[in-house]
Amino acid sequence: MAEPERRRTDRSPWNWLLVVPIVVPLLTFLYNYDEPRLAGFPLFYWLQFAFILLGVATTTVVYQMTRRRRP
Repeated sequence: MAEPERRRTDRSPWNWLLVVPIVVPLLTFLYNYDEPRLAGFPLFYWLQFAFILLGVATTTVVYQMTRRRRP
Protein backbone atom coordinates (compact mmCIF):
# COMPACT_ATOMS: atom_id res chain seq x y z
CA MET A 1 0.00 0.00 0.00
CA ALA A 2 1.32 3.45 -0.88
CA GLU A 3 2.08 6.01 1.79
CA PRO A 4 -0.33 8.91 1.98
CA GLU A 5 1.07 12.14 0.55
CA ARG A 6 1.98 14.83 3.00
CA ARG A 7 0.47 18.19 2.24
CA ARG A 8 2.97 20.96 1.85
CA THR A 9 2.21 24.12 3.76
CA ASP A 10 3.83 27.44 3.06
CA ARG A 11 2.85 28.96 6.34
CA SER A 12 6.29 29.75 7.63
CA PRO A 13 6.97 33.09 9.30
CA TRP A 14 10.17 33.23 7.25
CA ASN A 15 8.05 34.01 4.18
CA TRP A 16 7.33 37.47 5.59
CA LEU A 17 10.98 38.31 4.97
CA LEU A 18 10.20 38.30 1.23
CA VAL A 19 8.34 41.58 1.71
CA VAL A 20 11.65 43.39 2.32
CA PRO A 21 12.98 43.34 -1.28
CA ILE A 22 9.56 44.49 -2.50
CA VAL A 23 9.13 47.40 -0.09
CA VAL A 24 12.70 48.76 0.09
CA PRO A 25 12.91 49.85 -3.59
CA LEU A 26 9.58 51.65 -3.16
CA LEU A 27 11.13 53.95 -0.54
CA THR A 28 12.27 56.64 -2.98
CA PHE A 29 13.75 58.88 -0.30
CA LEU A 30 16.59 56.35 -0.03
CA TYR A 31 17.90 57.01 -3.54
CA ASN A 32 16.47 60.30 -4.73
CA TYR A 33 19.95 61.86 -4.83
CA ASP A 34 22.66 62.39 -7.41
CA GLU A 35 25.53 62.05 -4.95
CA PRO A 36 27.47 60.03 -3.91
CA ARG A 37 28.77 58.67 -7.18
CA LEU A 38 30.44 55.30 -7.57
CA ALA A 39 32.68 54.90 -10.63
CA GLY A 40 30.91 57.91 -12.13
CA PHE A 41 27.42 56.45 -11.72
CA PRO A 42 24.85 58.31 -9.60
CA LEU A 43 23.50 56.76 -6.43
CA PHE A 44 20.26 55.71 -8.17
CA TYR A 45 21.98 53.32 -10.58
CA TRP A 46 24.29 51.50 -8.22
CA LEU A 47 21.64 51.31 -5.53
CA GLN A 48 19.35 49.49 -7.98
CA PHE A 49 22.07 46.85 -8.28
CA ALA A 50 22.26 46.68 -4.47
CA PHE A 51 18.48 46.08 -4.40
CA ILE A 52 18.97 43.09 -6.70
CA LEU A 53 21.59 41.68 -4.32
CA LEU A 54 19.20 42.28 -1.40
CA GLY A 55 16.49 40.31 -3.19
CA VAL A 56 18.83 37.42 -3.96
CA ALA A 57 20.13 37.30 -0.39
CA THR A 58 16.63 37.46 1.09
CA THR A 59 15.30 34.74 -1.21
CA THR A 60 18.27 32.52 -0.38
CA VAL A 61 17.76 32.92 3.37
CA VAL A 62 14.03 32.17 3.12
CA TYR A 63 14.67 29.12 0.95
CA GLN A 64 17.31 27.72 3.31
CA MET A 65 15.13 28.28 6.38
CA THR A 66 11.93 26.80 4.90
CA ARG A 67 13.14 23.86 2.85
CA ARG A 68 12.36 20.44 4.16
CA ARG A 69 15.18 18.20 5.18
CA ARG A 70 14.88 14.68 3.85
CA PRO A 71 15.74 11.87 6.25
